Amino acid sequence: MKYADLHAHTSESDGTYTPAQLIKEALKRSLSAVAIVDHDTVSAIPAALKAAEETELEVVPGIELTSQYENQEVHILGYFLDYQDNGLLDKLKPVRQARIHRVHEMIKNLKGLGVELDPETVFDIAGTGTVGRMHIARALVRDGWVSSTAEAFRKYIGDRSPAYVLGFRFSPEDAIKIIRDSKGVAVLAHPYVLHNDEWIGEFVASGLQGLEAYYPEHSQSQVNYYLDLAKKLNLVVTGGSDFHGSAKPDIKLGSVKIPLELVEKLRLAKR
Repeated sequence: MKYADLHAHTSESDGTYTPAQLIKEALKRSLSAVAIVDHDTVSAIPAALKAAEETELEVVPGIELTSQYENQEVHILGYFLDYQDNGLLDKLKPVRQARIHRVHEMIKNLKGLGVELDPETVFDIAGTGTVGRMHIARALVRDGWVSSTAEAFRKYIGDRSPAYVLGFRFSPEDAIKIIRDSKGVAVLAHPYVLHNDEWIGEFVASGLQGLEAYYPEHSQSQVNYYLDLAKKLNLVVTGGSDFHGSAKPDIKLGSVKIPLELVEKLRLAKR
């Protein structure tokens, strides 16, 4: 059997591996395909493709777009998209500024909770990557406010936590359209976080094409449920580890993987 991990992040967003390091890890894990789906950016893809040259590893160009729906974050994955599409790149430019503003707002909320965090610490950790909550979490660990990034999310910056700020510019419908306009396949990421599966039907009506059924936080019963739902709604099925390197040390690349045949079905959905 050949396998793929279709959910991995690099240092161009909130992962800790460079694109080249991620490719090396994928080869080490004997994966046949890996998708780079950095948050709101495609900047890692050229370097990853170059690193995978002369190997049998397929790099699936992707993205994880952040949208909001009824005061909740909704993440839409895009696969096999044209990462050089000017329309896509133009739409991503303001997202970077929105993310910077969001970091400042969450740091302001943290201060109100008695947690003093220097914004520059967060931006130094992010480097050239798109800045986000994981960078805040790593800064909280670095400054000794929490013992782990998981604790940071649970205590301060997770969904519905006291320092959390929403504030994204796209709706799921917008995100789906952006992906499909760039010739990609739009897939709902980690659907368990919605807590409202009726929304999935609404997203399908907006052009959603797939469902991430295999995910580290999904129980086996949830996996089975989403597989059945995907079949019912005629959606392709994807899955992956949501690898972030040392930012999520318990999650290894390939710890959640799918048969390579599902990548072929994803490719067919693009056509």
